[in-house]
Amino acid sequence: MEYHFYYLCSMNDARVLLITPPFTQLNTPYPATAYIKGFLNTIEVASYQVDLSLEVILSLFNKQSLTQIFDDIEEQDLEMSDRAFEVFIHARRYIATIDNVIAFLQNKNMTFAQAIIRRDALPEGHRFDQLTDEVIQSFGKMGMHDLARHLATLYLEDLGDFITDTIDPDFGFSRYAERIGRTATHFDGMAEALAAPNTSVAHIIVEKVKHYIDQVNPELVCITAPFAGNVFAAFKCAQTIKSIRPEIKVCFGGGYPNTELRRVYDERIFDYFDFITLDDGEAPLQHLIEYLDGKRTLSDLKRTFVRQNGVVQYMNGSKSFDVPQTEVGTPDYSDLWLDRYISVIETVNPMHKLWSDGRWNKLTLAHGCYWGKCTFCDVSLDYIARYEPISAVQLCDRIETIIAQTGENGFHFVDEAAPPAVMRDLAIEIIKRDLTIVWWTNIRFEKTFTSDLCQLLRASGCIAVSGGLEVASDRLLDMMKKGVTVAQVAQVSKSFTEANIMVHAYLMYGFPTQTDQETIDSLEMVRQMFEQGIVQSGFWHQFAMTAHSPVGLAPADYHVERVGPDFGGFAENDLYHNDPMGTDHEKYSEGLKWSLYNYMNGVALDESLDFWFDFTTKKTTVPKDYIEKAINTDRSKSITKNDKLIWLGGEPTHIDYDKGKKYATVHISTMNGSNHAYLKTATVQWLIDLISAMNADGDPLSYNEASSLCKSGDVLSSIDANDLARLRQVGLLFV
Repeated sequence: MEYHFYYLCSMNDARVLLITPPFTQLNTPYPATAYIKGFLNTIEVASYQVDLSLEVILSLFNKQSLTQIFDDIEEQDLEMSDRAFEVFIHARRYIATIDNVIAFLQNKNMTFAQAIIRRDALPEGHRFDQLTDEVIQSFGKMGMHDLARHLATLYLEDLGDFITDTIDPDFGFSRYAERIGRTATHFDGMAEALAAPNTSVAHIIVEKVKHYIDQVNPELVCITAPFAGNVFAAFKCAQTIKSIRPEIKVCFGGGYPNTELRRVYDERIFDYFDFITLDDGEAPLQHLIEYLDGKRTLSDLKRTFVRQNGVVQYMNGSKSFDVPQTEVGTPDYSDLWLDRYISVIETVNPMHKLWSDGRWNKLTLAHGCYWGKCTFCDVSLDYIARYEPISAVQLCDRIETIIAQTGENGFHFVDEAAPPAVMRDLAIEIIKRDLTIVWWTNIRFEKTFTSDLCQLLRASGCIAVSGGLEVASDRLLDMMKKGVTVAQVAQVSKSFTEANIMVHAYLMYGFPTQTDQETIDSLEMVRQMFEQGIVQSGFWHQFAMTAHSPVGLAPADYHVERVGPDFGGFAENDLYHNDPMGTDHEKYSEGLKWSLYNYMNGVALDESLDFWFDFTTKKTTVPKDYIEKAINTDRSKSITKNDKLIWLGGEPTHIDYDKGKKYATVHISTMNGSNHAYLKTATVQWLIDLISAMNADGDPLSYNEASSLCKSGDVLSSIDANDLARLRQVGLLFV
């Protein structure tokens, strides 16, 4: 059992203030500050965390705030777009309904769903134009609350568009001023935006920061920016702190600095931040605290940018290693407004629903990626390159601690690619402890994911996986170093689907040298996967060349050339490139996305592929039964001496013997009724002994342990394929 010292403190006892700036997710906290707070607990440093992403949204979308916004706009007599005017003329209804809608989306006013789905309670703007009969029908007759949540989301998006069109063009529910942070190779744009008068949204950010600085009175403020859509708000937070309390030290970290700010030299950045730390934040932050305590010199920091005498310097003189994953502590979600997050349903994409609907506890199975070879990925950076798994026992300890703290048993394991071996061991430990959780994660379509393993993962609470099918072309998958083939992805997807685990496919177009023919053939592969029902969700995105990927580091090796942008001392990640051997990838964008939307809804799967494009396309060269043949290939796993045997089938109730007693039918009680298997009598007796041995302590048995239970010879080594299939059907797994 993993134990941690938790430094319980009031808000004004905290030495460190942790801030997530607007905007990330509406439905659940971004986990960075919870991870850092969990680590600070282990070194007995008091901290307080705030999610301004949520707090600013709630300050903006309420009756009082909307009343003020509408009044101000009317007083200023602003010109507005047609869609904004459509909202404005219904101002009274928006003001009257906003608090009810927010409460409903917080799962506090559930009966309001009855009013929403009648379609006469909420004003409906241009976002409702996308609400077709097919979309409504996709929720089914009993999906009332999901349909109401979708309608309420469209209502919010209409209001969001109104805010964008009238008071703040940079507003977005999951991003703020993203245009400033994206590909910001020079700091000039950021400096100009920070010098401009505050918009209504920026004013809320400023007032929130002032409040927490006053209440917490921290010595150090750590601001995380996971994405480009957080960066301007991060600088706005830092600017506010420096304007009111310049003596407070401010540190910048998170996904954006880790990927984009690895070569910063513009010293103006440090008018706002005293430190920028890279990669895992635990060790650099501990070093910073020791430096502030006078126990460490500036040059002895770890992966930290500072400004000295007007020059940006990178301090990494520490000889200390990073904090092992076994010692980083359990993420701590205290301080956050866990009962106020807003669950939305933006689209009928089932995986997007998981991302945006429900409160998910975030946890990591392993640091880094066990594969770490994909050529489009940032494999040169620490968050990918340094692989360090965590034991199943410690993971389950953390799961139990987080459930006790949050009251939520849903988990999103946020790994780059969850390791199959860790997933297997975790599933076994979850089942052994009788934990009831639901979880989902990102995977690589490893052939290791056999039907038996997928059944085990489902039994432990796995409801969905997402993984990269990418270009659905074996040539390009090989060029990407994905280590999989299209057929393998299809076979693994079938195993997950048969275990009732949803499969979401990340799809890519525009990889270097990809031709028109390969794009059309990729679409055909995807069509066939949906036709066969082995993938339930997907999303196309266009390839982007990044500075830290193998393609970005050596473009010529992939037959492309970097053409920009020029680096000016601030951000460096997304790169512009030419692909002289490839096609015009952009022209396929709309057709690929529109076809996928229909495929996910089971629509137009028989249409010719050129139906989706407004230009002439090539005919596919992929046989119409390619995926069907791939998934019908026998993948039955033969038993090996490295297997663990796991019983999920319930308790045997009775045995019926044939006259000669050479064969018998064993009856198994299950939660859904009963099951039975007709087997050789010796196999039945061995199975009964096996179940009894497993139930004694809940642990699986090794091959040798299982074999030793055989009183009449080695059943395992002589078992035939038919009996093996029957054993699997009643609940015996080999993983």
